[in-house]
Amino acid sequence: MIDKKYLDIKPEVAEALKAGKPVIALESTIISHGMPYPKNVETALAVEKVIRDAGVMPATIAIINGMIKIGLTEEEVEYMATAKNVLKVSRRDYPLVLSQKLDGATTVAGTMMAAEAAGINLFVTGGIGGVHRGAGETHDISADLEELKNTNVAVVCAGCKSILDIPGTLEYLETSGVPVITYGADEFPAFFSRESGKPADCRLDSTKEIAELIKTKYDAGLNGGVLVANPIPVEDEIPFEKMDAVIQQALKECDEQGITGKRITPFLLSKVKDLTEGKSLEANIKLVLNNAKVGAEIANNF
Repeated sequence: MIDKKYLDIKPEVAEALKAGKPVIALESTIISHGMPYPKNVETALAVEKVIRDAGVMPATIAIINGMIKIGLTEEEVEYMATAKNVLKVSRRDYPLVLSQKLDGATTVAGTMMAAEAAGINLFVTGGIGGVHRGAGETHDISADLEELKNTNVAVVCAGCKSILDIPGTLEYLETSGVPVITYGADEFPAFFSRESGKPADCRLDSTKEIAELIKTKYDAGLNGGVLVANPIPVEDEIPFEKMDAVIQQALKECDEQGITGKRITPFLLSKVKDLTEGKSLEANIKLVLNNAKVGAEIANNF
């Protein structure tokens, strides 16, 4: 676990934690790398407002000048949205960013690590990383899955990003012993779409039941995360067949241009946005706000 000497906890977040009030962690990659300016700032603040309005404390996590910020001010959100050379930070990146006093936007894995260190057990995001298509040859598997296996934080999302191998991701999570809950639906969601063709292994229809499952897991001493898959609202989704065709085109261009490593996901998300004429960005914003609403309901049931 990250040593607390590297944490700078925002006073209102520290007070909420000390008082035993519900707190939800939020990532910063969506601010620095996931959306264009000023949509990134608007969305980050809107997500925090949804959580606050439900009586829960939001704690957006980022690294500024080598310190892990647990909760950002509006000025710090603006900084993360506009600063140059902000690194994406997963587990392997922490030593470099902390030692060199750099700025870093935390991924799902990076946010889970910092949240656990701060004593926050619930995290809301858009979608998790997972097993990439063609991972049998490339071995490209997101560190998010390893963090879900090892870190005691529950994650509310709209499924894994639809550019990924969804069946492969679910198999990996099963092998890792990570409970995957689908909220109110019979199929695991595919981020932009409510359906993926993969049946939900565990469907729960109330946030109270989800909170009880998470609480029971940790009361029983079972380590590792919990994944709560919350489908995008019907009115905001992009049908799976349509989105899959777009993704196939984006993947083809990715291969043609020789895009590899950390550059793959940003490239694909940008290309998908272009190919959908911006509809994917709007869907992304709506699903994140919906995840914040559901996450806050879960937090209030602990």
